[in-house]
Amino acid sequence: AASAACPGSMEDEELEEEKEEGEEKEDEEKEEDEEKEEEDKEPAPCPLTEEILKEGLSLLCKTGNGLAHAYVKFEAKAKGLTDISLLERFIHLRYVDLSKNKLKDLAPLSSLTQLLWLKVDGNLLDSANMQELPYLQVISFDHNQIMDLEGITHPLLGNLSLKENKIQTVLGLSQDQLFSLQVLELRGNQIKTTAGLGVSKLKKLYLAKNTICSLEGLEEFEQLEILHLRDNKLEALDGFCDSMKCLQYLNLRGNGIKSFQEVEKLRVLPMLQALVLMDNPCTEEPNYRLEVLSRLPQLQRLDKEPVEEEEREEAEKIRQTRREKEKVRTTQYGD
Repeated sequence: AASAACPGSMEDEELEEEKEEGEEKEDEEKEEDEEKEEEDKEPAPCPLTEEILKEGLSLLCKTGNGLAHAYVKFEAKAKGLTDISLLERFIHLRYVDLSKNKLKDLAPLSSLTQLLWLKVDGNLLDSANMQELPYLQVISFDHNQIMDLEGITHPLLGNLSLKENKIQTVLGLSQDQLFSLQVLELRGNQIKTTAGLGVSKLKKLYLAKNTICSLEGLEEFEQLEILHLRDNKLEALDGFCDSMKCLQYLNLRGNGIKSFQEVEKLRVLPMLQALVLMDNPCTEEPNYRLEVLSRLPQLQRLDKEPVEEEEREEAEKIRQTRREKEKVRTTQYGD
């Protein structure tokens, strides 16, 4: 029953791994670009002009009432824009990309009540706070200077990305206001704990490259399928529980997990199929793969490599031997 409630496949997990590797390279390139841009501290005023507007408008569609046509897509990337007031009157826009500008304020977008998709990566925004937009489904605020998650309240928002900002806490998001949110990307921030993340209906949560040292409040994430915690400060794996009955893919690469006793705590995850533990101290131990598989026999993939049948059989023997040793110990020393 659990598997029927939690659709997903190993192909999805392989795609996740490819996507992650591609994004790492992309992030490194963006970081280099940003360092160069840091030199110009206060941008010169550069408002959106009629000329840039005409260049960027596309996709002529019928308006909501079906009686007229209007452009619904606007793109103005890397134009040095500091002011987008001119967009206020284009109320039929549904797709807007304003990446790589110098925007500090998105207030003019509050009149775009038909907006479905918004990308404002690589600007100078210090807040994601916006007027609630009733149909907005996808927002990307990557590579800004956003400090917190306050003021994000769009009811149909399904995908929210805030990669490479300056966010220190996951507090501020509310399930009551973001009841459609399924994908949350917070990679490359300064988050220390998962405590207080109030959007428990998520299916995909990306928290790689933060400074997380404790996992708290995860018991409410019953629908979560994919969790990325790569390159954090985790040494213990407390915080997972059997209520996380849809979690299939867990990436813990590049943390500080030293012992297989910590890995054994993942046994509570009934649907876990793919685990990435590379670049943790425990991977240096002898028979690392077999030791992990003897504790988590349901795994289909470990560190991006499929589990072979021979490995599975060997791991089962190790598990039996360990059980017998424990029985002997219990008999000798009591409980």
